Amino acid sequence: MSRALVLLLACATAACAVGPHDLDAHAPLPPAATPATIAPASGTAQAFSTTPARADWWTAFVSPELDRLVDEALAHNNDIASADASLRQSQALAGVAAGAALPQLDASYNVERARVSNALSPPVADQQQQLYTLHTAQVNVSYALDLFGATRSRVRSARAAAEVQRQRLAAGRTTVVANLVQAVIARAALADQIAAAQTAISVNRDILASLLRRQQLGAIGAADIATQQTAVATAEGVLPPLVRQEAHQRVLIAALLGRAAGDALPPLPSLSALTLPTRLPTVLPSDLVARRPDVLAARAQLEGAGADVRTAIAARLPSITLSANAGGSAQRFGDMFKDGNPFWTLLGGITQPLFHAGALRNQQRAAEAALDGAKAQYRGAVVQAFGDVADALTGLATDATALDAATRAADASGRALGYVRRQLALGDVGTLSLLNATAADAQARSQLVQARAARLTDTVALFQATGGPVPDGTLTVVR
Repeated sequence: MSRALVLLLACATAACAVGPHDLDAHAPLPPAATPATIAPASGTAQAFSTTPARADWWTAFVSPELDRLVDEALAHNNDIASADASLRQSQALAGVAAGAALPQLDASYNVERARVSNALSPPVADQQQQLYTLHTAQVNVSYALDLFGATRSRVRSARAAAEVQRQRLAAGRTTVVANLVQAVIARAALADQIAAAQTAISVNRDILASLLRRQQLGAIGAADIATQQTAVATAEGVLPPLVRQEAHQRVLIAALLGRAAGDALPPLPSLSALTLPTRLPTVLPSDLVARRPDVLAARAQLEGAGADVRTAIAARLPSITLSANAGGSAQRFGDMFKDGNPFWTLLGGITQPLFHAGALRNQQRAAEAALDGAKAQYRGAVVQAFGDVADALTGLATDATALDAATRAADASGRALGYVRRQLALGDVGTLSLLNATAADAQARSQLVQARAARLTDTVALFQATGGPVPDGTLTVVR
């Protein structure tokens, strides 16, 4: 019998060693490369630094208004508040799992008042006593021996789930800040485009008024007036979509700040008030996977899946439970622990699953499949991280080229429009030439605003892609 027990424990121990010791997801890392300095001819140059991005990277835009907006969003954003609540819940659940690994101690006290039939034998010595009171107090202790790590694995899984939520909160804070900064940039760019559109409308109306005066003098005909009226209407038609988009960005900013749509917003910076950062972060591939909250969340999820596999394996192995209780029982409260009244019990049991119709085995297979899925998700998170960095770098490089082209186009269109307006005043050209020159100038100026905003937006994307989580000293993690 003893040999059979030893053989059973040896086999169980060997089975426990089948757990997933290899949690390497084999995520591909690209070679490290140092990007070239981005130096457009018509804009600020941006150089790359080996220093990682600061946690408060938005301060590099040197805008007090933007800093105040970010502070308010971090304090009142509803998505951040929801993620923080999920983190606190998962931390509490991790504490519950950790508590299950320790002995459980309970105390109880019961009082019973009863009357029994004279035909029955009462639990007291006097056979004539039918009405009695019974006091019972006891302490119960139970402890499940964690021979094969089932409880430890559950604790690891719960702590990994808490770490996942912690990293998701960090990713959420970073995302909220990035979305807010990009919304502020987009609104500022739309405000400049609205101002340019209003200027274009005013200029075209002035030209129309001038043409009407020339028509009264008989210098031009109705065709020229109709052409310029078309130009005025076209310029006026550009404005409403811009106003709508600017209003939408205000609603988005309000939502990120935790405010209702329509509420008054704090002062918003203009596009010219946002300084383009001149130092951009360069992060090595190994540093990137160690800093990105979404990658760290995927890693924690992978560790939790590995712990779940170990829990499923341990469920197929023997379990030992120890329990004890001690107390006293008497008719009077003060006599519960007198001689003869105390009682105690010691219990020990071992359970070996024998037949569960394949449920335990399928449970292990499900956990192993979840582990494979967690590995794939981790690889996907790493690939996405490097893809975000590559997209941001490509965007910054092309933004510089687009800015140079937009600047040249805006300068040339402005000069051309001036020439055409002077020629029109002298009667050398018709209104069709003026219409074409005005449309080209409006489009060139709009593209210039968009090119400037794109450099700011893609800089935000690079900070978000390479930066670590936004710090919050008030959060703690259950270990």
